[in-house]
Amino acid sequence: MKTARGGTEYEGYCTDIVTNLAIDWLQEGRDKSKPFMLMCQHKAPHRCWMPPLPHLSLYDDVEIPEPETLFDNWADNTFAARNQEMEIDRHMHMVFDLFVDPPEGFDPADADDERVDKSAYRNLQRITPDQLKQWNAAYGPKNAVLREEIPTGKDLVRWKYQRHMKNYLRCVKTVDDSVGKLMEYLDQAGLTDNTVFVYCSDQGFYLGDHGWFDKRWMYEESLKIPFIVKWPGVTNPGSTHDAMIQNLGYAETFLEMAGAPIPDDMQGASLVPLLKGDTPEGWRTSIYYHYYEYPSVHMVPRHNGVRDKGYKLMHFYQFDEWEFYDLTADPDELSNEYENPKFANQIKTLKKELKRLEKYYEDDSDRKVMPADWQSQYRLQ
Repeated sequence: MKTARGGTEYEGYCTDIVTNLAIDWLQEGRDKSKPFMLMCQHKAPHRCWMPPLPHLSLYDDVEIPEPETLFDNWADNTFAARNQEMEIDRHMHMVFDLFVDPPEGFDPADADDERVDKSAYRNLQRITPDQLKQWNAAYGPKNAVLREEIPTGKDLVRWKYQRHMKNYLRCVKTVDDSVGKLMEYLDQAGLTDNTVFVYCSDQGFYLGDHGWFDKRWMYEESLKIPFIVKWPGVTNPGSTHDAMIQNLGYAETFLEMAGAPIPDDMQGASLVPLLKGDTPEGWRTSIYYHYYEYPSVHMVPRHNGVRDKGYKLMHFYQFDEWEFYDLTADPDELSNEYENPKFANQIKTLKKELKRLEKYYEDDSDRKVMPADWQSQYRLQ
């Protein structure tokens, strides 16, 4: 771990280390005469999904249900969805993502694709001999069974999905445990009734949905995020709110909770009124999204768009292609209705709203259409 005072090396699993350091700070590091704010953030749900040693065999006897869109062929999407690098099928690496080969003697330079994330290999090089022994004891027999008859086609996709999901859930289990440990400490320290506890994320994640892993798109699985708040005496336990929120409102929310002024140039809106059960007059009825990183990791093209409670419009502006979805009738976003005259009015309305939000957020980024020979500039599948 790197800090302003230099680097410190800890032995253990990242989630456990972060949680223990958070509790250490709550116990000894803060000024207990003053209010505090702690952000405890975890790597566990991210690539390379290396489970902790105690959970290496967790879920071995469980069959994880497959999403209905696992074998989506993106037939009704634009060029963008068909030309990315985040498929469980073609892009999830058997060694670096799924731990099929033993780490001893494997040269990461031998990987077929130099852009593959090799953090798992580097992590395995750093663990102790005893830890490596436990790792190989867990994955060795499973990999031996796989090698007896390596599946192909859809069967291989299904195998990769099961291995990935079990590793992912093993990692996320440590986050669940961390939340429990933090809440237990607040109880023991007598802080529960005077502490706001927020569980949230910066984006959603594809867990085989549309055949993908990772995030980045404006499709529902990565656009939606969890946001759960325990605010004793203010937020009614078990209550929900259907107002549209965005994570750019988190900072304003915490500032209002602390009684601090909210700078005028901040773009989000405090969620405090919603947490009190109210909906302020003029609360947003749509949200804006913009993804910029292309060409880059996973090759998800640049796009922006707008979503209201019933519809979504996405513009892959580099290729001047559009997608429009009726989210009520088509929650899995399998039918692009952009060319359907039935939705002409809704599309016109959302295009107007998209322009308004671009202006509101002062989004003046380059949205030029690619030149006619653009396909020669990028490596396509």
